[in-house]
Amino acid sequence: MKVAFLGLGNMGLPMAVNLLKAGHQVAGFDLVQSQLDAFHAAGGTAAKSVGNAIADAEVIITMLPASRHVEGLYLGDSGLLALAKPSALLVDCSTISPKVAQQVAAIAKEKGFAMIDAPVSGGTAGAQAGTLTFMVGGEASHLEKAKPLLERMGKNIFHAGPSGSGQTVKVCNNMLLGIQMLGTSEALRLGIANGMDPKILSDIMSKSSGRNWVLELYNPCPGVMENVPSSKAYAGGFGVDLMLKDMGLAIENADDLNAKVPLGELSRQLYEMHSQAGNGQLDFSSVFHLKMD
Repeated sequence: MKVAFLGLGNMGLPMAVNLLKAGHQVAGFDLVQSQLDAFHAAGGTAAKSVGNAIADAEVIITMLPASRHVEGLYLGDSGLLALAKPSALLVDCSTISPKVAQQVAAIAKEKGFAMIDAPVSGGTAGAQAGTLTFMVGGEASHLEKAKPLLERMGKNIFHAGPSGSGQTVKVCNNMLLGIQMLGTSEALRLGIANGMDPKILSDIMSKSSGRNWVLELYNPCPGVMENVPSSKAYAGGFGVDLMLKDMGLAIENADDLNAKVPLGELSRQLYEMHSQAGNGQLDFSSVFHLKMD
């Protein structure tokens, strides 16, 4: 299958490389030359422009930072929808506003394109290992067409509903994750203040009613768990600013619907405080060291 992959960042690059390993012809494009070079070194075709990348593509996959980037790429007289073959399947794996996903999908449908939103969970490790979870919004028939590619990049593929549903699941999931990380960090800090060994405390809580994904797989306290960002000076993983962006998407979505998410709003404020203290590029588990002074 001829694939165009637009957005070869920390997530997009390993996803595109997994498609290459599966034998697909992949043309990639990114604004950062070093990412294009890395893609070319892995065997991909480094395109000189978006138009060059998508010229013969049967499927176009995008992995971009934010809603405005998706709107900028897809829409307008020189946007992707104006340049791509109408027979191409469009798969947007970016994490963006559900409202924007719905708007772009509606315009794509008007122009005759099949499109799904397919944001992912699993982080850079999941992208490299090909074990991502895809949360898909759009028509079931369009998902079936995309499945052979998604299955090369992930191990869990869920059809959430119509266009925008994948983004809705993603913002709900990441809002909950952000809240979990803050709550787990608070519990660990309280135990440590009482003289508890954080390893013992984590082990007990992970087998009790407070168990959660953070405790079991992503402990924020340094030295408790190997091969997680907290034991690597919070390098890699999922950045504070990325979590702040996703919490913002959740609050924006809630405001649009007049839904009340007080814990989500408080959590967003705490991540913003942590980011403004100079920690935006650290993994979000570094909120374990949040300074309230």
